[in-house]
Amino acid sequence: MLYTIALYTSLAIFVAGLIYRISNWFRYSIGKDAADITASTRVSAAVGGIASTIFSAKIGILLKVFLLDVLLQTWLLKKDFLRWLAHICIYVGFILLLLMHGLDKLITSVVFDNYYSTLNPFMFLRDFFGLVVIVGVGIAIYRRLLSKGPRPQSTGVDYYAIIILAVIMISGVILEGTKIVSNSRYQEMVDEYAGLDEEETEDLMALGAYWVQKFGVVSPDIKGPFDKNTLQQGKQLHEMSCAECHSRPQWAFMGYGASRVMSPMASLLDRANIRTLLWYIHFLACFFGMAYLPFSKFFHIFSTPVYLLANAVKKEGKSDPANMATMRAIEMDACTHCGDCTTRCSVAVAFNEISNPNILPHEKLAAFRRLLSGRGLSKKTLMAIQEGSYICTDCHRCTDVCPIGINLEDLWLNLKAHLAELGYTKPEAWAREAMGAEFNLVKLKDKTLSLTPVDKGFVGELTGSAQASTFSVCFGCQTCTNVCPVVGNYENPKESLGLLPHEIMHCLALKHKELALGSRMLWDCVTCYVCQEHCPQGVRVTDVLYQLKNLALKHLKEKAA
Repeated sequence: MLYTIALYTSLAIFVAGLIYRISNWFRYSIGKDAADITASTRVSAAVGGIASTIFSAKIGILLKVFLLDVLLQTWLLKKDFLRWLAHICIYVGFILLLLMHGLDKLITSVVFDNYYSTLNPFMFLRDFFGLVVIVGVGIAIYRRLLSKGPRPQSTGVDYYAIIILAVIMISGVILEGTKIVSNSRYQEMVDEYAGLDEEETEDLMALGAYWVQKFGVVSPDIKGPFDKNTLQQGKQLHEMSCAECHSRPQWAFMGYGASRVMSPMASLLDRANIRTLLWYIHFLACFFGMAYLPFSKFFHIFSTPVYLLANAVKKEGKSDPANMATMRAIEMDACTHCGDCTTRCSVAVAFNEISNPNILPHEKLAAFRRLLSGRGLSKKTLMAIQEGSYICTDCHRCTDVCPIGINLEDLWLNLKAHLAELGYTKPEAWAREAMGAEFNLVKLKDKTLSLTPVDKGFVGELTGSAQASTFSVCFGCQTCTNVCPVVGNYENPKESLGLLPHEIMHCLALKHKELALGSRMLWDCVTCYVCQEHCPQGVRVTDVLYQLKNLALKHLKEKAA
């Protein structure tokens, strides 16, 4: 009774959560063009778009994407084999466990007339699917330990999901092991299925001996070694009463391995009724995990395939604006939190100096989702989101490397617009106003600056970037300035930017930190790395410029505190 109540309750919560998360796709308005489109209009457009796609030549595209990208996840295979293998193992193994074992009364027993959880191939497959999940988790941990650079931060949601998954897997294996060695469970099965009376002592002893010898049961009364006749008699009784629904437990290789470890304490565990406790823990964890899934990071199991299918048939400039507005909202949930965008982010190095997670693209996306949800965010939180948003240089690298093709750059532009509507504008003007004369740019007149000995103390402040001190070898050839697309964007770059890239290098050499930090060039740099790639001296121009911006923001935060 409790099992049935828990099952249908968790299913109801799961469905309700799924509906709620999907409804957000039609309620969230990202961008000015989406603000005037009602949720009902977007739902109608989505239904119409789905119908017109299914009954058109585009159905072939959908089937291809569903096979290659949704089922086989070739988009991930192209990026990294080990990551693909880990993802496939966890995803496929857990889904098959859920369908075949977790929902066996609703699915497996309906599909297969001869289904018993203790019968092959079901018993073997249950352990095999569990092993597949464990292998996937092991590969993921291995990759995480070997990875370098900024990685996605684990939040409470992540920990909950991992803990639930661990409890399900561990309790399942241990429960299976306790069932194998449990004498009380064996007695329950004999009483219910064997049809032997208490007077048939010889038959009961023979059947018990066979189960102790062949099935691993630990009995306090029946001990080996056993003679061949007793085992033969027990085998015959087993084949008449038990073989129809019991395969040898060795097929459940993980549970059987656990039973061998627990066999010395089997009688104690049996008397304490640990088997029942583990059963409650296991099935409640399974159902709680199912109910929690729509609210966890694993919701992308649903949202990512939807996005891949929709993205495959959309056409920029031709698709219905209502559907494009919905697509942006789906992008917020389609993110798999893989961290590729952060690994290639031009400004992720700023995180070394400013410990604001919103600098990292994958964390910034989560912040944008919280902002759209309408939750009451504190001023401090909004300022952290502002800092992470405007430190972005729109270099497009995150969009280029996203394995599922989310247009992250478009989301960042809309995030900035959303923040501006809330009164959180570009921090360049904010910084100048807050810091006053300290950031006023003193223009350098027409004079040549000669290189002077580098101030070691100042170089010491540029330790966030490993190559920041390379400005000391600049000899003023102006190559960086000549190739800079930002400089080339202005008719009079000196007037617009204050200091040009090569002049900033000179300021650092001359210890004029206030001049370097006051240049608008720092804030307009798009981190394209063209200057750095062309420098004949190997000066890490972009890294230096970004480190200066980090110092400016850090100083501003310290002063504001």
